[in-house]
Amino acid sequence: MIGISTACLYPLETENALDRLLQLGFRRFEVFLNSFSELEKPYLQTQKRILDGCGAAVRSIHPFTSGFESFLLFSDYIRRFHDGEEFYKRYFEAAAELGASIVVLHGQKKVSKSLTEEQYFERYEKLYQLGRRYHITLAQENVNLYRSESPDFIRRMRCQLGESCAFVLDIKQSFRAGSDPFVMAEAMADRLVHVHLNDRDGQEDCLLPGRGSVPYQYFFNQLQQMGYSGDYIIEVYRKNFNKLSELVEAACFLKSFSCISG
Repeated sequence: MIGISTACLYPLETENALDRLLQLGFRRFEVFLNSFSELEKPYLQTQKRILDGCGAAVRSIHPFTSGFESFLLFSDYIRRFHDGEEFYKRYFEAAAELGASIVVLHGQKKVSKSLTEEQYFERYEKLYQLGRRYHITLAQENVNLYRSESPDFIRRMRCQLGESCAFVLDIKQSFRAGSDPFVMAEAMADRLVHVHLNDRDGQEDCLLPGRGSVPYQYFFNQLQQMGYSGDYIIEVYRKNFNKLSELVEAACFLKSFSCISG
């Protein structure tokens, strides 16, 4: 199913971004939680009531601490990892409150390789199992300049952890890392649970779907052959379009492919 991320309207406040996107007709979301107050139960319950009233659903949430995960979760200071575990429980709780099933993880930056791969995988697995207690899947995203930018790293992670891992494929992050998103998808294989969509041309690496040269029919066919049945989330930045109506046009473009529903 085609959805959209509230990040497309950042820095508009999250609840206002959701409201605008609901007005545009979107009904499947990734929600970027952008501050501590947005983790509070009353705030989340209010958003859930609004979403339910519109027949809408949140598929995933994205932590505002993603850029600090090297420091919080993947440093060689073990106490900070344990404290980070306690804090990330709030994201799992928030996801459960919103009815989401996925929390997105960036992980460790390449310049911060204080942990071996084995240690990284061990830390991730602990967080993954913690999420499962809340019926939430912690999904490693491929991110440029992070260890996860490499298909080989992702492939080793999948082989090491098996069913104790999951992945988010982000097209623009693959291109920015100089890798092929199709190769990345193959590395994630049957543990791929979520996809972020954008487009690119010879000048720009983050355009709305339909505005560039990404071969979407081939892309969708490849993922379908892999058995992928999750959502496709439009995720660009506010500077990448002018009018909100362009978001609707992008969604219509994606829905035009016969293998995509709703």
